[in-house]
Amino acid sequence: MQVLSVASEVYPLVKTGGLADVAGALPLALAHRGVEVRTLLPGYPSVMRAVGDARRVMAIPDLLGEEATVLEAHHKGLDLLILDCPALFDRAGGPYVDDAGKDHPDNWRRFAALSKAGAMIAQGIAGGVDGWRPDLVHVHDWQAALVPVYMRYASEPEIPTLITIHNIAFQGQYGFDIFKGLELPPHALSIEGVEYFGGVGFLKAGLQASWAISTVSPSYAEEILTPEFGMGLEGLLAYRSEDLTGIVNGIDADVWNPQTDPHIKAHYSIDTLHLRAANKQAVADRFGISQGTGPLFCVISRLTWQKGMDLLAEEVEHLVEAGVRLAVLGSGDHALENAFHTAARRHPGMIGVISSYDEPLSHLMQAGSDAIIVPSRFEPCGLTQLYGLRYGCVPVVARTGGLNDTVIDASTAALAASAATGVSFSPITAGTLRRALRRAVRLFDEPKVWTAMQKQGMKSDVSWEMSAGLYASLYSDLLIRKGA
Repeated sequence: MQVLSVASEVYPLVKTGGLADVAGALPLALAHRGVEVRTLLPGYPSVMRAVGDARRVMAIPDLLGEEATVLEAHHKGLDLLILDCPALFDRAGGPYVDDAGKDHPDNWRRFAALSKAGAMIAQGIAGGVDGWRPDLVHVHDWQAALVPVYMRYASEPEIPTLITIHNIAFQGQYGFDIFKGLELPPHALSIEGVEYFGGVGFLKAGLQASWAISTVSPSYAEEILTPEFGMGLEGLLAYRSEDLTGIVNGIDADVWNPQTDPHIKAHYSIDTLHLRAANKQAVADRFGISQGTGPLFCVISRLTWQKGMDLLAEEVEHLVEAGVRLAVLGSGDHALENAFHTAARRHPGMIGVISSYDEPLSHLMQAGSDAIIVPSRFEPCGLTQLYGLRYGCVPVVARTGGLNDTVIDASTAALAASAATGVSFSPITAGTLRRALRRAVRLFDEPKVWTAMQKQGMKSDVSWEMSAGLYASLYSDLLIRKGA
């Protein structure tokens, strides 16, 4: 089976969040199931530097008014197609924002171009890529959502399409004035096409046009059918509910492996958990935290309302009173950053904060912290709790989305059955978070119980093995539907 995947970021070439991890790991897992994936992504500066030996395989003289070429490369096991369009992607800043942290004003055009190039490759337009045609196209989030739209309005025979929602809060909404620049036929500007609340909606259009829709956990698939979580798209999703599937994300078990991880101080396994002590000391040293008998909890997150960081900021004093030391890695809302830094100054040696994202440090924190706190108000899947399970860093999570699907709460029954892997709470308030954290501290004070939870978490299959099988089955169903 030949699949074209289209994504705006792919680990390890470019990453701002979980989308990159999925786009980078899923193709590798699918390869073991006879599915060959080529991934199209933009030629950002970091991407172009990493694939210096890329081969030109397709020319697009006029891609929404810009000259572009498609390059082919192989990197870290991934078969890549890179959209080299300097006018759109060769610029300072991140994939979506400039050096000042502001959205590039032409993001609509940049990712419409990515989508149109994906559709052209899939349908063999302008010669395609060396005559290669995929059996199916899998696109990710709003940045690639127009691929099935361009395909829908082309005259070529249809190819099955799947769109995956990683976070429905990000939809790619723009005013009517950009429609002409999309180079779609006039009748595409309709409720059945790209029109959305008086403007143009990239994600909405992709959900309308794709053959099937997936999202990154079964619980989130149910949640986005409600007004609370659907962000205005719940009606369309309810209409297409028969085509909606929730498949929980996995992680790259080779990259995230406490027995081989190059970023941690001491390697360990489920049978040598005592060796984590060296990592715990390294985390404390890095954050300026004193050693003590109480637990070391960590946060690895964007500091935002969605991630529930305001709730945690309210509970810092209670954590310190309970003897918990806290290491926080992340940036985001300035008020929340200031709140955590203020708490660190008020409690030196108990709280440490680093306001950035540091991939190697995140590995060390999972390997050395006793628990990771994930109090998200909504979380489509979440990856940090999966890393925590893999590393024996017990997750304390809100009972929502993928957090609900991947962490087994330490209830009396679960503890008795030796099935518990973490602590979960709902509804999502400061008070319930406080009680969950207190419960985690009490469990930590029972070493045999805590160790059993760590080991049960480390036994969890958080790899892509099962989820890749579900994606492969979904792909096969779509191809059967095509031939029906």
